Amino acid sequence: MAAKPEELLALALSRPHDAIAAAQSLLAGKPTAETASIAHQASGIGFRQLGEVDTAIRELRTALRLAEKSGLPEREADVLATLGATLGRAGRSKEGLARLDRAVALSRGALAGRVLLRRADVLLVLGRHREALDDLRQAIARLRRSGDQVWEARTLNYRGVIQGRLGETRQADEDFDRAGQLYAAVGQEFEYVETRHNRGWIAFLRGDLPTALQFQEEAAQGYDEVDVVSPDLSIDRCAVLMAAGLTAEALTEADEGLVRMETGGVPATKHAEVLFTAATAALAVGDLATAQERAERARRLFSAQRRSFWSVRASMLHLEARYRSGERGPGLLRQVVRTAGRLDELSTAEASAAHLLAGRLALSEGRRQTADHQLELAGRLSKNVPPPVRSAAWLGRALRAEARGEVRRMLTACGRGLDALDEYRLMMGATELRARTTGYGAELAELALRDALRRNDSQALLTWAERWRATALTVPPVRPPDDEQLVTDLAQLRDVVSRLESTPEPIRPPSLERDRRRLETAVRDRVLRAQGNESPDSAVPESFDVDVLHKELGGTALVELIDVGGVLHAVVAADGELTRYEVGPMATAAVEVERSRFRLRWLAHGRSRTGPSLEVLGARLEKAILGPVHEVLGDRPVVMVPPASLQAVPWAMVPALAERPVNVVPSAAMWLRARRLRPPSDRRVVLVLGPGLTAGRAEIDRLTEQYPDAVVLRDGTATAERVLKELDGAWIAHIAAHGTFRADSPLFSSLRLDDGPLTVYDFERLRRAPYRLVLSSCDSGLAKPVGADELLGLSSSLVPLGAAGILASVVPVNDPATVPLMTAVHDHLQAGRTLAEAFMLARRATATDPVADAAGRSFVALGG
Repeated sequence: MAAKPEELLALALSRPHDAIAAAQSLLAGKPTAETASIAHQASGIGFRQLGEVDTAIRELRTALRLAEKSGLPEREADVLATLGATLGRAGRSKEGLARLDRAVALSRGALAGRVLLRRADVLLVLGRHREALDDLRQAIARLRRSGDQVWEARTLNYRGVIQGRLGETRQADEDFDRAGQLYAAVGQEFEYVETRHNRGWIAFLRGDLPTALQFQEEAAQGYDEVDVVSPDLSIDRCAVLMAAGLTAEALTEADEGLVRMETGGVPATKHAEVLFTAATAALAVGDLATAQERAERARRLFSAQRRSFWSVRASMLHLEARYRSGERGPGLLRQVVRTAGRLDELSTAEASAAHLLAGRLALSEGRRQTADHQLELAGRLSKNVPPPVRSAAWLGRALRAEARGEVRRMLTACGRGLDALDEYRLMMGATELRARTTGYGAELAELALRDALRRNDSQALLTWAERWRATALTVPPVRPPDDEQLVTDLAQLRDVVSRLESTPEPIRPPSLERDRRRLETAVRDRVLRAQGNESPDSAVPESFDVDVLHKELGGTALVELIDVGGVLHAVVAADGELTRYEVGPMATAAVEVERSRFRLRWLAHGRSRTGPSLEVLGARLEKAILGPVHEVLGDRPVVMVPPASLQAVPWAMVPALAERPVNVVPSAAMWLRARRLRPPSDRRVVLVLGPGLTAGRAEIDRLTEQYPDAVVLRDGTATAERVLKELDGAWIAHIAAHGTFRADSPLFSSLRLDDGPLTVYDFERLRRAPYRLVLSSCDSGLAKPVGADELLGLSSSLVPLGAAGILASVVPVNDPATVPLMTAVHDHLQAGRTLAEAFMLARRATATDPVADAAGRSFVALGG
């Protein structure tokens, strides 16, 4: 490739591979010392962009010798500046700054502006932000006067990075936006991509995760187009994933970054930053030994590179891993206090969290004065900080008030912290992000719940439990109904999964599994980038009102189970009163739930008649999850509100609940919402039969007789798009299809239709879920607990979309045994019964058959 000497340096930053080839072509022609210096400098920049830093430094030293030989001070100054910046990025900051200081002394005008920019770059690496800003202010003035748009854009880009580090996000975004416009105008492709990358970073700092993910996706595509690997993009993506609660994905991304780092081509400065990111990800998933090891390695590298800004942050990470490992004591407290102070001096974002940790340690050591001071520092609130940072500050204030015995202040701080997290979730369009981005919410709620228990205040206990329970389900996910790419990806995914399932494993081509993973990633990434509600105020749910609850309950009793410090408590709302009962250890309840589900699985398939009877297991389950509550329920219908960790309880096994209508809901607020829903005026019934379900055919045949005017989809017509169209706003829908619950990725839980799996992502495209929905498939009622007290799964996704009632299983069922149960359920629905009533009466009619009885106890009625 041929290029003029004056074009090479710009080309090196735009298309490094092309620049290296052009430089080699130019050098083959025996150029002058000046031209050869430019060619070697361009090669050095190109190799640096590609991560080959040692090669870059060799090229730049050659360029410097040739510049000195040319006798041109400006040429020498320019190469000195590039070499100094590259040495600084390679961790050799002392030599790099010496070269840059010499370049500043040799330069004038626009050249001085370019040199000052490169010195600012090294100062940025060292964390000397204010000095870097001083250099950049001078550089922008000189470059703007000279009309040098490319270098003005570079200077704006660097200034944006520093302002972002200092929390000045609005000014940073303005600089990146202006830099991007200038780069686009002059065709600097690589550097334009960098501005998109940087705008994603700023969106993350503001807490706008969907926008951050969108910019990162644009940057990834841009880097691919110019054939560049960016360690910074991997680092920043890890940070966004961790903020989104996607810690496993963040660790995978970080580990892959470490592998790329070990294969070479990553500058020493980035080597340390990738290690720091990988340590942070390990800490997030609870791999504390790995987090400590990586944090210490990163700290040593940063220290060797004289990067105090980074080394102090790595030290704090190491201290936090030690704390989470169970270490306590005055020595650790002194180290955390000292490090938190250094983070304050360096104006880092981690300072508040460090003071919060110091405050916790001081409280555990009985150092109340130290705790008070550290929590005061943790509770400082700054303007324009994102909601998660505000929630952390409110937690610091809440802990401080609790330690001082200032109950009212503590509760106010808890409420304000939870308000901040509500605001944060409303920025997300995706259900998964809303469920996972819980931040400090669980701890804020726990403080308030403990206070309610101390005062034996049943109303406060219920109100605070509702304040933080299943909040992700209170508003529907934001999904553009005309997102054609999402629809296309989901259709392709159905096709790939269908081919996978129809191909025997020994001859299944690996490409199909790769396609499945690729398409699942594409669907999930696209949904995660969905923006939140444009008018958050309109999406905020009504506050929970106990008086309204009592009025709506009438003769029904509501039992809300609340886990406080590993002990299960129950608040019973009945006859206009609230009463609290202590049930027992949460761990015992979890064990009995799994024991009961295991037994049901066996009995439902007729595998074993030996072992404990359902009656015996049911009595044990009742004691574990209701305790004394079963004695006060009388003969009322019951609404059960379990925590997310007890969402898979087979409630029909509990003796006190077996002979009464029972509705199960994730929160009392969701039950009130379901009660207010009105059935559609169009009494449309939809019956769906998926493939490969022999018993389902008999089930649908019988239901077709019961509903002669129903829309029936089966034998090739039960395709995803047709089923979604008919389900939308239906009065009653019944789906008999094989179900799959994906614990690894619950929003890919699905029902198998004629053209492949209908996933949760498909259901979320509905404008309105069916008013009543019966899912006779296995595990259709399961959901995965995530975040503080949230659920992700097939049935839970339909709750915010307007489903008033759902009948679903929490245990794999015997398909033939469900046919009489389902027929009976619909008989009672047609007679005007509620879903819970119909389910109870249908179970009673099939209880004489042990297999049918086990199948019936495997279902739950969700909603109102």
